[in-house]
Amino acid sequence: MTQSTEPGKIWLTKDAFEKLSAELEELKGPVRADVIERISNARDEGDLKENGGYHAAREEQGRIEGRIRQLEDMLRRAEIGETPPDDGVVEPGMKVTYKFVGDDDDEAETFLLGAREIEDSVEDLKVYSPQSPLGQAINGASRGDTVSYEAPNGKMLEVVILDAVPYTI
Repeated sequence: MTQSTEPGKIWLTKDAFEKLSAELEELKGPVRADVIERISNARDEGDLKENGGYHAAREEQGRIEGRIRQLEDMLRRAEIGETPPDDGVVEPGMKVTYKFVGDDDDEAETFLLGAREIEDSVEDLKVYSPQSPLGQAINGASRGDTVSYEAPNGKMLEVVILDAVPYTI
């Protein structure tokens, strides 16, 4: 699998693309209609200045519309890729387990190397971008490799790749 070098592209698995597309359709359909109906009903109650239901529904509408725009943009820029091979090489779409050099194995952390925008659709797993300092440093490294990178604070850090397996939803 190769990742696009085209700026602004977001790598997603087919499953992630389908899940995000389904979320978008749900938000644009029944969820949006429900909020619009609640706003209309609250508006019919009279004075909008002191109508908590109206203001809550309007705030929810703003959150929903923001998520719809985010999903539309993400799906427009999506590059759908196959799940990477289970070969222990770190690349987008891999669930990576690492630890800092000198730490015990029980201090290891696991994350998905992929588009930060999909973090809401990934349960119980952080998502690091391939463009992040850690993501850039480990992209292409293999299970067992030790990699150095410069943290945003300027400090040099070393990590050991403990595992890299394809992420599946």
